[in-house]
Amino acid sequence: MTQVQQGLDSRAEVVVDLDAIAANTAALRDRVGRPLMAVVKADAYGHGLVPAARAALAGGADALGVTVLEEALALRAAGVTAPLLSWQHAPGEDYAAGLAADVELSVNAEWALAEVVDAARATGRTARVQLFADTGLSREGATPEAWPGLVAAAARAQADGEIAVTGLWSHMAYADAPTHPTIGAQVRVFEEAVALARRAGLTEARWHLANSAATVALPETWYDMVRPGVAVYGLDPLGGDPARHGLRPAMTVQARVALTKRVPAGTGVSYGHTYTTGAETTLALVPVGYADGVPRAAGNRAPVLAAGVQRTIAGRVCMDQFVLDVGDDPIDPGDAVVLWGAGDHGEPTAQEWADALDTIHYELVTRVGGRFRRRHVGTAGLV
Repeated sequence: MTQVQQGLDSRAEVVVDLDAIAANTAALRDRVGRPLMAVVKADAYGHGLVPAARAALAGGADALGVTVLEEALALRAAGVTAPLLSWQHAPGEDYAAGLAADVELSVNAEWALAEVVDAARATGRTARVQLFADTGLSREGATPEAWPGLVAAAARAQADGEIAVTGLWSHMAYADAPTHPTIGAQVRVFEEAVALARRAGLTEARWHLANSAATVALPETWYDMVRPGVAVYGLDPLGGDPARHGLRPAMTVQARVALTKRVPAGTGVSYGHTYTTGAETTLALVPVGYADGVPRAAGNRAPVLAAGVQRTIAGRVCMDQFVLDVGDDPIDPGDAVVLWGAGDHGEPTAQEWADALDTIHYELVTRVGGRFRRRHVGTAGLV
């Protein structure tokens, strides 16, 4: 039976399997045979920051990564003591709070390093810093032109005892296309950046480049540590079947039918009547919509499992609801509808939704929420 058949105890819920997160982490850790930083940013990709972080640690993660300092501080407030890196900061961040909580801070510009050094002086703490190099993604990170100045400033601050440079890292643009020529180019730029930092005396810093896609497909990028995100939650970063990497999706999204009705042929359904019934049929109302993270574009495109069969959403997704045409199949208010899950029992997967909507599963799992209730199952990280 699927989780929803075992008992859906609320109107709509996101069920997260903590044991799957732990098992995925263990599979990735075994694959690379070196330290692994589990990325738990964005509320652990929609899976719940603290429970997912604990499950990843139970599965063998050596460290955790988040985007913003608030995420790091929330983990520390919950009692998570593992090594923790926060990497996206704006001017005026409360670095002192991060230092007090023993959070490692990523720095990608000299002005940002100066702010961290000021916080170190103010608190009397040595800041643990990782330097981020832009190797070709052109987002965060110091460009090759700016990198020597950042490295020199960091080396001076380390010599003065104000910081300890613990990491040198970057992020890939095309790791999900393992043969793309940018991969080799980024590797070369990254290795040159690391060599420069080593020559400047930053010899103790670990270097890491591999995200989820590189962790499963590009062993030449594993270096001292890997940094998977979406793969920890059982989704294939290459857009295929996660089972081929020993992974299992941890998230199931499901809801109860709120209303059913028989309607004649030619009945227009939902706003704009973009769907019209072809025969007398039963319509089932599912009480979640785009306010809950179900994409409006899913209308007439995305599959769900209802009454034992995959069906396409009929008509437009509304703010609070969408409709299914189930024909003559038996369905009643209170019956379960699965939007996506692991795919073991006929339900669609997040990848199938992504394919239907021309997006990526990252977007789907991180946006689902609103009035869905999140429920964690399994024991990993809880005992």
